[in-house]
Amino acid sequence: MNTFNYEHVFTTGNLSSFMKPLDSPWVALGPSLQILRGFIFAIVLWPFRSIFLHEKNGWFKLWLLFIGLSILATFGPAIGSIDGMIYTTIPISQQILFLPELITQSFLLSFFIFYWYLKPKKVYKIISITLVSLIILMSIAGYISLNN
Repeated sequence: MNTFNYEHVFTTGNLSSFMKPLDSPWVALGPSLQILRGFIFAIVLWPFRSIFLHEKNGWFKLWLLFIGLSILATFGPAIGSIDGMIYTTIPISQQILFLPELITQSFLLSFFIFYWYLKPKKVYKIISITLVSLIILMSIAGYISLNN
């Protein structure tokens, strides 16, 4: 949020009518609700796990899939997608602003999934459970503080 100055970007111009304000309780709950997105990813990718986890450069194939289907060629006019650039009134310069974050996130996700599977360690599970728990608790605390 701070690195890309999203608060300014979301409250001015075309995005002000598209994005919820950062002080919305739903935005505060957003990080904990990402668990639902992760669950959907897991269900959808499960049948293809041998391609991503057992083949050479599997993490790269997964990353390309994320970039292709989740960022550039979505089924709706999402910001930063080809359809978003064609069909929305949001300037292409604003849409491109989000691509570095999206590409970095998808890279890290595919890379860590592959290497976590390749070299599983109990400490990874403990760290993951701790971080997810903290994210959920902070998200709920943010929601509660904005609703009071």
